[in-house]
Amino acid sequence: MNEFASAASYKNDRPCVVTIGTFDGVHIGHKALLKRLVATAKKEELDSVVLTFFPHPRMVLQTDSNLKLINTISEKKTLLAETGLDHLIIHPFTHAFSRLTAVEYVRDILVNKLKAKKIIIGYDHRFGRNRTATIEDLREFGKTYHFEVEEISAQELDEVAISSTKIRKALQEGDITTANSYLGYPFMVSGKVVKGKRIGRTLNYPTANLEIEEPYKMIPKNGVYVVQAKINSEKVIGITSIGTNPTVGGTEKTIETYFLDFNADLYNTRLTLEFITHIRDEETFKDKNALKAAIEKDEYFARNFIADRE
Repeated sequence: MNEFASAASYKNDRPCVVTIGTFDGVHIGHKALLKRLVATAKKEELDSVVLTFFPHPRMVLQTDSNLKLINTISEKKTLLAETGLDHLIIHPFTHAFSRLTAVEYVRDILVNKLKAKKIIIGYDHRFGRNRTATIEDLREFGKTYHFEVEEISAQELDEVAISSTKIRKALQEGDITTANSYLGYPFMVSGKVVKGKRIGRTLNYPTANLEIEEPYKMIPKNGVYVVQAKINSEKVIGITSIGTNPTVGGTEKTIETYFLDFNADLYNTRLTLEFITHIRDEETFKDKNALKAAIEKDEYFARNFIADRE
């Protein structure tokens, strides 16, 4: 898959079939669309192109938006590459870009830059300044600029009944099972292991403290989760606690993982945690002994949960 940092940097003389969207999560609904895109491109001997945007338009146009994204840019690239896509364009979304008229957007970007011969798009897609143009307008542009529009019907989209919004809501509620079923893969967070307060060591549960570099990355609800990570090519199961450690007077949110049957110095290592299921919400215990007893129960739950899956 070829990657381009903007539509202006896209260099390809071959005509293409393109789809457009934010694709946050690259969930199973997105994948159905992308499968169709790739298959259509092969059948019609065109290149397949995804035009997506960063930052997310809501982050730019809604100044009070505290939107968190399911995927980082790096995660999104990896997930899209797995679909067999030819070209990925991540175009910078700016106020100036949002002010392009529908005809400027279609003529200058889709036609002149991308050389689109077919556009596959949802029935409710809107574009151009203030998002006033509809799929019917796109069809009219197609007559002028000689491209086809393939519409994904309401029925097709409703059959999938999945949206990035629903996945974000599930994660906000700690409902990893629902989020993962919509995504079609385990929700993940990646970062570097940094030094924490070493409280876990005093309880005989040393943890790896993960620092997330992207402030826009969505983090699930505070609580305790079963996770897995690949460390030195080995799959390791862990218990991840997200929260402020209220029992020991913590105030800053941390992501700390105790790995089962594993002991190594992970400082400065980059890790990806894949979330498997939710164990419990964050709690405040009366003392460290009560906290340790709760962690022991979490470990028992995690071991049994994994054993039942195998």
